Amino acid sequence: MSAAAYVDQASPRSLPKAPVAVCGLLAVVGVVSFIGGLASDPATAWRAFHVNTLFFGAMSQGGLIIAVALYIVGAKWAGPVKRIAESVAAFVPVTFVLSLIGWFGGADYVYPWLHSFHGEVEAVPWKDPWLNPARLAIVDLGILALLSVLTVRYLKASLRPALHGVEATGFAGTMIARWTADWKGEAQEAADSADKLRVLAPWIALIYAFGYSVIAFDQIMSLEPTWFSNLFGAYFAWGGFLSAISLTTVLAVFHRNYPGFEGQITQDRLHDLGKMIFAFSIFWMYLFFSQYIVIWYGNLPEETQFFQDRLGPEFLQSTWYWEGWRDRIFDQAWTPVTLFAWICIWVIPFWLLLGQKAKRTWWWVGPVAAVSVFGFWLERNVLVWPSLVPDDTWAFLGGVQVGVALGFAGLFGLVWLLFARVFPSLAVPKGD
Repeated sequence: MSAAAYVDQASPRSLPKAPVAVCGLLAVVGVVSFIGGLASDPATAWRAFHVNTLFFGAMSQGGLIIAVALYIVGAKWAGPVKRIAESVAAFVPVTFVLSLIGWFGGADYVYPWLHSFHGEVEAVPWKDPWLNPARLAIVDLGILALLSVLTVRYLKASLRPALHGVEATGFAGTMIARWTADWKGEAQEAADSADKLRVLAPWIALIYAFGYSVIAFDQIMSLEPTWFSNLFGAYFAWGGFLSAISLTTVLAVFHRNYPGFEGQITQDRLHDLGKMIFAFSIFWMYLFFSQYIVIWYGNLPEETQFFQDRLGPEFLQSTWYWEGWRDRIFDQAWTPVTLFAWICIWVIPFWLLLGQKAKRTWWWVGPVAAVSVFGFWLERNVLVWPSLVPDDTWAFLGGVQVGVALGFAGLFGLVWLLFARVFPSLAVPKGD
């Protein structure tokens, strides 16, 4: 079947046993690691929980932003790739639940400024109106709750026309019946879907941009309460979007021979995904450099501290000396990890996806996209851990931390498989 013959129809099917078993095992490892961490080192356990909530939460929301962007610009090239991106967003409501757990369970171990309310540390007077527990909980959890509701509404509006008439039993059948209740006819439903998406898409894009900027300020920037950067919110939100593009590319590569997808994950579509990774990784680095260069030439202590903890003095001085540069960089606690994250997110995608053929070759663009996803997990760790443990390079790589990360990956995989295989399933071609 050619890409031109693509017909958007859902196709529920049973869960694949091997991937479910692997994801389930990883989720169990995560729970055991987290419980063990709470017993032995609760600060480490909750900080690992916080990092992975940020990483998987922003990436899952970024999956919906891909679909939203494709709809807003009227893109015709994506085909089933749009459905793969939408399936990544199935984790968004779970992010809200995990954020609730993280806030009410481990906030004292994550946010150092909270201790000022207990009289344990000195407060930051000029940020007191902003850095207070009630404001953060109401605003951040409210943003995540609103995005969860809008995400579900968008997915329902987008998928409803593809679900009508689909035969399924059990949970899938029940949910499909609910999402296609009061069917008004194919033409009317297509028009209603377009009307709803036309309203929801721009609102979701705007709320994501502003909402995740606030989350970045509250849940990352506030870990060093005296540091601030107005551009940091955009940098973090863009990272969630780019990591979702990379993950969507990985999933598209895995689905290139999946039943119903034959001939749909074409070289042209891989080329478009590769161009997005290539171009948007450059823009991600541009956002980082834009805030870095202003802080560098301003050289104000309240602005340089964030970069000092992650890059050391070598990247903050006015003159570089080649002699001994390697020792000056690798003797810093977090500089090697930060630079490695840069390599994964920007250097590797830039150089390995520079040519057209590389972007069109699945066994080339797929691994590059996977490296990008890993780089963003590493980068999220670099954003959090140096603020809390500035002198320990490997604070993010202990048994508890890795176990919690694997658990989040397993849970993310289970949610994705449930959505993509059972309800409402990935939309795949069903005849001409």
